[in-house]
Amino acid sequence: MSKQRLVHPAFAQQVIERHGFSLKKQLGQNFLIDANILGKIIDAAAVSSEEGVLEIGPGIGTLTQELAEHAGQVVAIEKDDRLISVLFDTLQTYSNVHVEHGDVLDVDLKQIFATWFQGRKVSVVANLPYYITTPIVMRLLEERLPLHSIVVMVQKEVAERMAAKPGGKDYGALSIAVQYYTRPAIVCKVPPSAFMPPPNVESTVIQLQVLSKPSVHLKDEALFFQVVKASFAQRRKTLVNNLLHTPFLTLTKEQIQDILAAVHIDLRQRGETLSLQDFANLSNTIYNYKQHL
Repeated sequence: MSKQRLVHPAFAQQVIERHGFSLKKQLGQNFLIDANILGKIIDAAAVSSEEGVLEIGPGIGTLTQELAEHAGQVVAIEKDDRLISVLFDTLQTYSNVHVEHGDVLDVDLKQIFATWFQGRKVSVVANLPYYITTPIVMRLLEERLPLHSIVVMVQKEVAERMAAKPGGKDYGALSIAVQYYTRPAIVCKVPPSAFMPPPNVESTVIQLQVLSKPSVHLKDEALFFQVVKASFAQRRKTLVNNLLHTPFLTLTKEQIQDILAAVHIDLRQRGETLSLQDFANLSNTIYNYKQHL
């Protein structure tokens, strides 16, 4: 079978019709059919024949085909059992592709890495299902997988939150979590017309360069993320008020004020004004304070 590219809409439509496949909106199935955008994703991923790629939600295999042309090994995780036979059809000419049937939130990712990517530098490249983008990205990062980079297509607003800087409306707990583990950069915006069928939202490709070690030093990582979450619990409230009403801290208002003063944070500040380093200083100081109570 010749390697016909699924990025051509007519061929993609033929494949869908041949398999009698119907799209499920609840699974976020919108297939990329824009060769220009596909090229930008491949360029941003910059994978070589010596490297491995993990793809999540390959759909009918449009991006998978292009990745297979560049990478040494591709593993594509697909949840929808109806697509497994489609992928067998569209990817059968590629010997360097393995399709894993399962939910990326449930499969043993470390085992997949050990089985398929030994000795290879690995990147994640994917058009993520928008309804579970954040849980997927956070699982990839929190498991401390040996990843080089993550290049993903996500909803525009989510990409903007991941890359946001302190002080803006997009800056929040997701910004801090992503920037703790990675260095984010927007690659390009993607119009709905780049998909079949067109989604109701705008999309963005974002690159997350995974850091060799977290961007800030923490004495207690769990405490850090609890403090971050609490600080954004009610965005219009000051840090003092948000932290005061956080059960896990069990600190008085006076104690919180003392801690904020120790790290040179104004008592009127809100969470959205603090940098990643500010949050690290705050959580480390809270940790030290609680050790001496």
